[in-house]
Amino acid sequence: MIKVAVLGFGTVGSGVVELFDINRDSVKRRVPEGVEVKYILDLREFPDSPYADRVVHDFDTILQDPEIRVICETMGGREPAFTFSKKALERGISVCTSNKELVAAHGPELLRIAKENNCSYLFEASVGGGIPIIRPMNTSLAPEYITRIIGILNGTTNYMMTRMEQEDISFEDVLKDAQDRGYAERNPEADIEGHDACRKIAILSSLMCGKTVRYEDIPCEGISHISMLDVAYARSIGRAIKLLGVSQRDWQTGTFYVRTAPYMVPASHPLHGVEDVFNAVFVHGNLVDNLMFYGRGAGKFPTASAVVSDMLDCALNIGENIPIRWSDEKMELSDPALNASRFFVRIHKKDLEKASGLFRGFKEVSLDSAPADEAAFTTGSMKESSFEDCAKQLSEVRQVIRLLED
Repeated sequence: MIKVAVLGFGTVGSGVVELFDINRDSVKRRVPEGVEVKYILDLREFPDSPYADRVVHDFDTILQDPEIRVICETMGGREPAFTFSKKALERGISVCTSNKELVAAHGPELLRIAKENNCSYLFEASVGGGIPIIRPMNTSLAPEYITRIIGILNGTTNYMMTRMEQEDISFEDVLKDAQDRGYAERNPEADIEGHDACRKIAILSSLMCGKTVRYEDIPCEGISHISMLDVAYARSIGRAIKLLGVSQRDWQTGTFYVRTAPYMVPASHPLHGVEDVFNAVFVHGNLVDNLMFYGRGAGKFPTASAVVSDMLDCALNIGENIPIRWSDEKMELSDPALNASRFFVRIHKKDLEKASGLFRGFKEVSLDSAPADEAAFTTGSMKESSFEDCAKQLSEVRQVIRLLED
């Protein structure tokens, strides 16, 4: 019997422990000798839990037990998760995590320590919850030259935009609803300002190039400025607004463009139909062409399923390192000002004629419910620097949203 420990008995951690009981037969088929959760680390007591006798409060109890071969870290945040993970790996104990903040900040360092100590650091659940995407990128897509990843990577914001689009609910009201349902935290900044999605696209981009894409270097924009008027405009041109993480590699130069921002997604694109709390990752490889990975991007059991999958892989590879190509060499990102995009723009109506002469591919967008003093239009493809130069010549720019192409 392989003994494991779980750090953090919150939503995901409790799901991991329960999954080992619920799917005991499936676990046994994968690891015939069986897997047992010996310890659960948490500051709290859980007297009414059937697992109360496994709860400990001192990490050293776990670290000094020679029977523990795999640790599941579901604490969240950087500390003490980083310290605990590092100490475990230095002792040759494999670590699996759902902690995207930790992976984005210290992934390559922990991977290096794992390799040096003949154990593994796996993080399937850090991106997309229950959606398998890390493992396919590391194995199935290893022969591919991946040129593009576009992801709906945050279930909270996707739920909010879906409700706004389908039910005409204001941003403020739908945020309160998301909080009441437990989809959004009391402090929702990480979700609605794009930070959560930004960390996830940084992880995927790092795996895409094998170097470190720092999320701090990625232009990041959330959805807090999106109004029902923007949603109505998008609907009028056959599009829906989604918060996307976008990573593109230039085939010739090898440079990367990465951004997190709301985009107007056309109905013809597979991501258009991804609704509610679901996530999806759209991948383009030079030979495999387009793939999309779709499923529940968060939640107790979907995320726990991904964590346990990693734990079973580690259990089958005791004393060995499962390699993941991600070095600590920094990947320099291309200047976002040089990237070409199409844009949706709302302006004061008095600037309409001037805008028509400034912007390449100008096309006016009409909406019956628009304010009397407002005009809107879409542009053709143009560099962001050129767009900014043109926009500065207008007296009032009320909104700018990028357009995703097919």
